[in-house]
Amino acid sequence: MLTLSLIGIGCGDPGQLTCAAVQAINAADLILIPRKGTAKSDLADLRRTICADVLTNDRTVVAEFDLPVREAGEADYRKGVDDWHDAVAATWQQAIANHLGSEGRVALLIWGDPSLYDSSLRIARRLDPLPDIEVVPGITSIQALCAAHALPLNDIGEPFLVTTGRRLREGGWPLGVDTVVVMLDGGAAFQSLDPAGLQIHWGAYLGMPDQIIMSGVLAEIGPRIVAARQEARARHGWIMDSYILKRMR
Repeated sequence: MLTLSLIGIGCGDPGQLTCAAVQAINAADLILIPRKGTAKSDLADLRRTICADVLTNDRTVVAEFDLPVREAGEADYRKGVDDWHDAVAATWQQAIANHLGSEGRVALLIWGDPSLYDSSLRIARRLDPLPDIEVVPGITSIQALCAAHALPLNDIGEPFLVTTGRRLREGGWPLGVDTVVVMLDGGAAFQSLDPAGLQIHWGAYLGMPDQIIMSGVLAEIGPRIVAARQEARARHGWIMDSYILKRMR
C-alpha cells in the first residue's frame, strides 16, 4: 500500500513544527517539494530548510516537482479550480511513480494545516489507486496571526466566521457575527466595506523573517495596509497575508 502523509508545517517558522510532524517527516520514504516558480521560491526554500534541519533518515528521498499553475480569471471559478486540482493530482501521481512506485510512504509538507483553506486533501482523493491518507496537523495562519497580535480570536461566548477575500468583496459583511477572519485575499477586500466601527488586525509573511503586522481602526490604518501590501509584493514578487476584522463595541 501507498501511504500519503500530509504534514502541516506552520506558517513559515521552522520552530512551529510539532514533534509529530518531525516524526512523520522521518518516517517518509519520499518527500515531495513543489516548485511554484521563481517568484515564490521562498516557499520551496523553507521546505528545503525544514528537511535539512530535521530529516535524519538517510534513506528518505527528497524530490522536487513543478506545480501546475491555475488559470487566472476563469469565467467558471469552480470548474477552473477542479481542472487545476486534476492537473495537480496528475503531477503528484507522476512524481510518486518516478521516485517511489506503488508502495511506501510519501509526504508533502503543507503550509499551515491541511484542513484550512488548503486543497491537498481534495487533490489526494483524486489519486488512483487511492492511497492511505494520513494528516499531521500544523499551526494555522489564524493561530499565527492571533499570536502575533496577542489577540483572542473570539469575544466571550461569541462566534466568528472564516471566509475569503472574494466572498467578502462579493457578499459584504456576513450576518450574525462581529468577528470575521479573511484569508486568500489577493486584493485587500476590506476596502469594499464601510470602515465605520471596524478594527483590523493584519499580518503578512507570518512566522517568516519578513513578517509584517499592523492593527488599528480600519478607516485610519486601512490605506497604510494597502500601501504596505503593494510595497511588499513588489519587493518579494508574492505576498501571503490574512487579517481579522472586528466590530468595535
